[in-house]
Amino acid sequence: MKFVVSSTLLLNHLQIIGRVINSKNTMSILDDFLFDIKGKELTITASDSETIVMTTIELIDAEEEGKFAVPAKIMLDPLRELPDQPLTFQINDENLEIFLYFQNGKYNFVGENGDVFPQTKPIDNDAVRLTIPAEVLLNGLSSTIFATATEDIRPIMTGVYVDIYSDNVVFVASNGFILSRYFNTTVKPGFESTVSIPKKPASLLKGILSKDDGEIVIEYNNKNIRFHLPNFVLICRLIEGRFPNYVSVIPQNNTNRLILDRVQFISVLRRMNVFADPTTHLVRFDLSTNLLKVSAQSAEFSTSGDETVVCNYVGDTVSIGFSAEQMIEILSNISSQEITIDLGDPSIAGIIRPCETGENEDMLMLLMPMMFKN
Repeated sequence: MKFVVSSTLLLNHLQIIGRVINSKNTMSILDDFLFDIKGKELTITASDSETIVMTTIELIDAEEEGKFAVPAKIMLDPLRELPDQPLTFQINDENLEIFLYFQNGKYNFVGENGDVFPQTKPIDNDAVRLTIPAEVLLNGLSSTIFATATEDIRPIMTGVYVDIYSDNVVFVASNGFILSRYFNTTVKPGFESTVSIPKKPASLLKGILSKDDGEIVIEYNNKNIRFHLPNFVLICRLIEGRFPNYVSVIPQNNTNRLILDRVQFISVLRRMNVFADPTTHLVRFDLSTNLLKVSAQSAEFSTSGDETVVCNYVGDTVSIGFSAEQMIEILSNISSQEITIDLGDPSIAGIIRPCETGENEDMLMLLMPMMFKN
């Protein structure tokens, strides 16, 4: 078996799908990429057993067909250091010895039997099918992934929940302190359904989508989901369980509105976080007409700080506490220059929105308040 491929093209695709490979695997074959040559197309697969990512690239030349597995480290590390050039792979079909020839030399290593590589997860013929613009899927994932929970106590909270309605789609994630919801009416599926995508494949998908556009075809059943992208396919298991009723936790009577420059506010929070309690990161907001005072203190380290921010604020005089780190995380995942924060009672979550959003979309983030001593 012999084939020729562009080094840069190969490296780009290997780096994208290689993110699925775990640093430690229960099966050694999962440390590998699976190479499958058919005609002048090379399909490369990587997996962690729960998620499978495949990509297809055009070969410069190919002789014979076949498949083999090769350790990801052996492929990625040297390719990162090679300039763009054609690479010639020559594989002994009997013992899977591989010679990789390049402009100034060659590498020699041994592959593994590709037949033992995990197979793609089946999707039933009657699976639900949905077509969605890549931009909508990317925006939905980008707006919510950061808010997923990291603990496995409630697995359903560790992924991105997608609520599909006949005339819109909603992406939601929450870790119990932050809730992020992205709503888009561009997509009109014509049916109702729900899926919960684990964080890792959602992050992988986000990385691939940032390089693609056009339409994405999604197929899923009650266990698995498959995303068909240009040159890539991602398959993963869905998270089972019922996502909490996120609609019921969104406050309806937050009548006090604060409008701020997002970047300036992040800088203020970072400065105040230096003086906040290192465990809670609690900062205090004292609001009055067009004025915001942000303060923090740490009794343990005898530090304190306060800063006044001129802002656009309409509402009652309010004093409320938030985690500076959590607020920064939310604001860092908004691209709008200005943001609004709607507040109510100091015990009720604040609603944070970008002032500018795209057509047919809405983004909303909740942050639970923290109690402080007067």
